[in-house]
Amino acid sequence: MTDFADNARAATRALRDLFPATPLMRNAHLSERFGAEIHLKREDLSPVRSYKLRGAFNAMRKVRADHPEQMDFVCASAGNHAQGVAFVCAHFGVRGRIYMPVTTPQQKILKTRTFGGDAVEIVLEGDFFDETLAAAKTYCAAAGAHFLSPFDDADVIEGQASVAVEMMEQLGKAPDHLILPVGGGGLSAGMASYLRAIGAETRLTLVEPAGGPSLTAALQTGAPQTIEITDTFVDGAAVARIGDRTFDVLRGTDPADVLIAPENRICVTIQEMLNLEGIVLEPAGALSVDVLGDLADTIRGRSVVCVTSGGNFDFERLPEVKERAQNWQGLKKYFILRLPQRPGALRDFLDLLGPHDNITRFEYLKKNSRNFGSVLIGIETDTPGSFGPLTDRVVSRGFGFRDITNDQILADFLI
Repeated sequence: MTDFADNARAATRALRDLFPATPLMRNAHLSERFGAEIHLKREDLSPVRSYKLRGAFNAMRKVRADHPEQMDFVCASAGNHAQGVAFVCAHFGVRGRIYMPVTTPQQKILKTRTFGGDAVEIVLEGDFFDETLAAAKTYCAAAGAHFLSPFDDADVIEGQASVAVEMMEQLGKAPDHLILPVGGGGLSAGMASYLRAIGAETRLTLVEPAGGPSLTAALQTGAPQTIEITDTFVDGAAVARIGDRTFDVLRGTDPADVLIAPENRICVTIQEMLNLEGIVLEPAGALSVDVLGDLADTIRGRSVVCVTSGGNFDFERLPEVKERAQNWQGLKKYFILRLPQRPGALRDFLDLLGPHDNITRFEYLKKNSRNFGSVLIGIETDTPGSFGPLTDRVVSRGFGFRDITNDQILADFLI
């Protein structure tokens, strides 16, 4: 048994002073659907509704053991790491200074303050996270505080490995297949290191959001790369650069074992887990479940664990989730309709709609005296194949009809 495995087990035992092991739950719906024994490791049920508490606790525990005089800790985060750090600051009775971007939603600020209480001070600085991070590190250098990294830290990685320790104890064996989300790489590096240390023959699948595949970029070049984030929807995993330490652990990963999850499909998964199972998952927390369909042939008849890494979901985002899910399912589209300025033209268009085509958005955009006006129109249907025939009918009648659903610039501006 390696030192890493021993240390991960020690971290797991220490965590019991903070909270009990999160459940490992067999999911009957998913197991039946995919013909496998599928368990969910419910990190969304930790005290701060994510696994980030583990790494923050372990790092702070070890700093305090080596330097008991250290009472000041700092982090930069607008999400789960901030809440984890706040929680452990209150637990250890130390001072926490948590830097967040000025644009951080009030809900996240309130939750962080609730977990930390009088132990933490929240500092809003910078419009973008890079500015926030720079401010946090500048303060650390000046004040002699200890910076708690969200993932690129050996003690944080070791703390996240406690998820694997618990999983093994609860399942009673190593699963055949483990599916993990990956952002900065702390969770995946920790769990992979533990399984490797104990000689488990578990197959690992790592999942990244399409808008921020930093591990994929690093594997392609052999080193961490700073990439452009093209979609921030999966904010818990859309990381511009995977950690150096975490990549050292993951650099041997077969690129075929890293899957990319489209954001709109993740929304379908979030809805299904909420409506069918009553499980609230944040976008990053749904990544491992989302790719089960991609792995259907591989996992059939196998024991599978999906780590649902977090459940900090703001329900104000539900309309966006529904919209994006309908987009992926082909149930909702937006069009620009060119409408001639004559009596009955709108009626002629409406007559072309099918019995299950519902108009959900209608904005007349005519701004001059031309003979044609433009209409922004949103249409929902309950049959994905309806839009093709509808488009054919509209075009055959001579109407200009442009699908802007996936035109990002126009959709952002008009919708």
